[in-house]
Amino acid sequence: MSTSEVLHVNTPEGPGYDVLVGRGLLGQMGTLLGERVRKVLVIHPRALRSTGEAVREALVADGFEAMTAEIPDAEEGKRVEVAAFCWQVMGQSDFTRSDAVVGVGGGAVTDLAGFVAATWLRGVRWLAIPTTFLGMVDASVGGKTGINTAEGKNLVGAFHPPAGVIADLGALETLPRNELVAGMAEAVKCGFIADERILELFEADIEAATDIKSEAFLEILRRTIAVKAEVVGEDLKETGRREFLNYGHTLAHAIEHAERYQWRHGAAVSVGLVFAAELGRLVGRTDDPTADRVRSVLELLGLPVSYRADRWKTLLSTMRRDKKSRGDHLRFIVLDGQGRPGVLEAPEDHLLFTAYQEVAE
Repeated sequence: MSTSEVLHVNTPEGPGYDVLVGRGLLGQMGTLLGERVRKVLVIHPRALRSTGEAVREALVADGFEAMTAEIPDAEEGKRVEVAAFCWQVMGQSDFTRSDAVVGVGGGAVTDLAGFVAATWLRGVRWLAIPTTFLGMVDASVGGKTGINTAEGKNLVGAFHPPAGVIADLGALETLPRNELVAGMAEAVKCGFIADERILELFEADIEAATDIKSEAFLEILRRTIAVKAEVVGEDLKETGRREFLNYGHTLAHAIEHAERYQWRHGAAVSVGLVFAAELGRLVGRTDDPTADRVRSVLELLGLPVSYRADRWKTLLSTMRRDKKSRGDHLRFIVLDGQGRPGVLEAPEDHLLFTAYQEVAE
């Protein structure tokens, strides 16, 4: 039996889409895909072969012609060669504009699946079935799709919202704790840029906040999704307020690139959040209690708050190629107070270096 809570995401164009949060939700796929869809490609990582097959079987039982495409795990799957493999499967199976893609896995998988859907025949429907906390609150909500290149993360992509998102909590029961906790860096981010209640839940009882069966955990999940849904509903293509969701991500993406994507995204975001807090403090925009609280909440979760001192030049070079830059100017999101994010435009290199010393080890 399926039970779910529905969170709606508005989009500037079209009716928007629903995020279903609950358990036993695979039976909802047909409703989200719609009556016109006949063929479905289920994209899943090697580590989730059995889950991908279960999704395929559920689609077949619902009357769809479904097939799977198994891709490499994690960020190794977010490459143009992998996208080309998926396009090949779709081409050989005669996929039309009325057919669809389903991405099953973490954020890297849903990013890739969404990109494949966005580029096949200039856009077909797709569903995201995230299987990690990070995927549920971040990658699968908002319509950003993309792949990595040798030059950086997510430099090639498209805005292509899904037809729906199925966040089945059962998938989290086998998720390693370090994966679960790493994903919570995105919840911390949303707490600082918008919803302080998220931070209060972490600070009140960290054990309950990280227990997938607790009410505190479910509240954090719902509130984090709601923050992102509200922001992207207003600004899908990052021309304004959506840029605030990049808080902590400029340095984070550079760290991921330096580590050849062997670091978890949430771990890199954690360091990036502390760096952004220290940068904001240094330029007089983030007050001491707020900057200290960023580090405190992340340490409470056991997430990293420092990175290698000898990597600064490499990180700076990578940040200059980041998609959040404008020309030669770096842009950072900093806090002008709790729930008050803003843009810091083109900070001087010596300020960036000084702020980095606060996270350097």
